[in-house]
Amino acid sequence: MARSKLHDLIEMAKEPSSERRRELLRGVTDLFFAREEVRRGDELELFDEVLSQLAGEMEEAVRLELAGRMAAAASPPRGLLRDLARDVSIEVARPVLTSSSALTEDDLLSVARTRGQDHLRAISQRPMVSEAVSEAIVERGDDATLGVLLANEGALMSRETHEAVVDRAVENPALHAAVVKRQTLPIDLLNEMYFVVEARLRGEILARNDSLDPAELDAALAAGRKQVAARDGALPPDYAEAEKQIRLLRLRGAITPQLLAGFLRARETTKFLVALSELAEVDFHTVKRIMERRELDALSIVCKAADFDRSLYLTFAVLILDRDANAMGRAREYGELYENLPREAAQRTLRFWRMRRNAGDMAA
Repeated sequence: MARSKLHDLIEMAKEPSSERRRELLRGVTDLFFAREEVRRGDELELFDEVLSQLAGEMEEAVRLELAGRMAAAASPPRGLLRDLARDVSIEVARPVLTSSSALTEDDLLSVARTRGQDHLRAISQRPMVSEAVSEAIVERGDDATLGVLLANEGALMSRETHEAVVDRAVENPALHAAVVKRQTLPIDLLNEMYFVVEARLRGEILARNDSLDPAELDAALAAGRKQVAARDGALPPDYAEAEKQIRLLRLRGAITPQLLAGFLRARETTKFLVALSELAEVDFHTVKRIMERRELDALSIVCKAADFDRSLYLTFAVLILDRDANAMGRAREYGELYENLPREAAQRTLRFWRMRRNAGDMAA
């Protein structure tokens, strides 16, 4: 009976009236969902052919209605489903792209590689997105699309894709929050974001570091990026001489926190940076960046991890801020930050920064 009914409907497809053809499309769709036997074997191909032909000739409102029904179907006609997923109207494509479990990875990759940002965002909202599909979205997606994908913890990403995301986010503040808040971001990559994000997000990074157990920390460091740019800037002209003097002082055991404060007071900045990098075992360019940008919250991490006294940290802060009319006020503010910073969080954060120093030593 179903086959006879289907052939009757196919004959009606010759009807020129658009209203009659809409009725026909609904009739074929109803028949497809009403009888399980027509969703198997040869008749499924026939349904697929008829539905695809009719849907392609219908206006957007009719295609949208059809997409809503097919998105929830466990075994919809494959050709029709792919057509709806690739529909030029995102309103038609969205329900299929976001929720149809019948779309294959290849189906999704085809859409991700050929359609626009609206289609990419719809795919990014699926309950589960494979690593391959996430990679395609990261390659073609704009910042808004990438933000949607990052917010979806069901979107799987390889380490290489996470690295590509971080590389983009470093240059783009619009992505900072989405990257830092992503729970599956490898912790070593999260720490690469520290120097580029605002204070609120830095606090979230420190909180994640503080919650790491030692085994997780060691695993994260072991999985660190294969190439870390340690020597990532020009050295100051007096670097070689400063390094030589600090090396001699180190041999005599004369490098002390108080000596560092003396270097700052005498405005021997390069000696201060070389000595601080030695005491904290952090690469020179990291401490140089802290100094140049007057990153006192980052300096607090270095000092806390090295177990410097709060008064010494505040001495560094005031000397670094000496051009600031409100240096004392700001130093007090950072003093409170120093008090509230858990030493364990500072030590764990510093271990990620030390990756840059170790990579530089290996490259030297």
